[in-house]
Amino acid sequence: MRLGPFGRCAAAMITPFTEDGALDPAGAERLADHLVARGGCDALVINGTTGESPTTSDAEKTALTRAVTSAVGGRAKVVAGVGTADTRHSVELARAAQAAGADGLLVVTPYYSRPTQEAIVQHLLTVADATELPVMLYDIPARTGEGTALTADSLRRLAEHPKIVAVKDCSFDLLKAGTVLADTELAYYAGSDELNLPLLAIGASGVVSTAANVVGAQVRAVIDAFAAGERETAARRHRALLPLVSALTVHAPGTVTVKALFRAAGLPGGPVRPPLLPADEELTARLATALRGAVAQP
Repeated sequence: MRLGPFGRCAAAMITPFTEDGALDPAGAERLADHLVARGGCDALVINGTTGESPTTSDAEKTALTRAVTSAVGGRAKVVAGVGTADTRHSVELARAAQAAGADGLLVVTPYYSRPTQEAIVQHLLTVADATELPVMLYDIPARTGEGTALTADSLRRLAEHPKIVAVKDCSFDLLKAGTVLADTELAYYAGSDELNLPLLAIGASGVVSTAANVVGAQVRAVIDAFAAGERETAARRHRALLPLVSALTVHAPGTVTVKALFRAAGLPGGPVRPPLLPADEELTARLATALRGAVAQP
């Protein structure tokens, strides 16, 4: 496996809130320590999709970054999401993340205004120029719109920037990913758990995993087996996680389902913010059953 700049197993960490909906920095510290010390994670990606970044304020994003970096104390890389649909705002968030101690930036392609590929490239280059931190591009057209999917040509151009070093890939486009891996030095990270092993097989460096919030050790075990050349073991472990991956993503967003499991387990999480709605009892029970099955696998 290619050694990536942000570890091998990163959790796409939820953002803990108190019961009244405020940011819970103390809970974030406990959760970050748990994911690193016992969850097998060597990186944490915060203020991203699973972290409810559309509904947290700039001040909350900065406070979360400070709390998480303080908690892990260099034991894991902390990558802060700073991408928005506004280039100036993204630059401000990037600088704030650097000041708060982040090790890297996650920058999603700009959404809603439907910029051209050239505009997307210029947006991402501008954010990369704003700090000294390494950048992980976030290619997730299902949430930003098909027109904002990074093309292979755009990725090749962006790879020439010295601070753009990685991609969190949620494009579901293995052809594009394989082509860019062959043509550039960009480190790829699977951003959709069902594609963790397929992307590793074509050269990815690791994962940014929603499932790692609840089964980090099992997600890491897939990566470790693959890295050790134990392909059949990696495939078996990957397949064993798929029922849980399905339960976490098919019936509600990952934020909702992870927080439901955390509530049941007494871990920091708290409520989701509107417009998201909490999981009902039926979904929570289904999630708990899937989780028990995943952790029971050898």
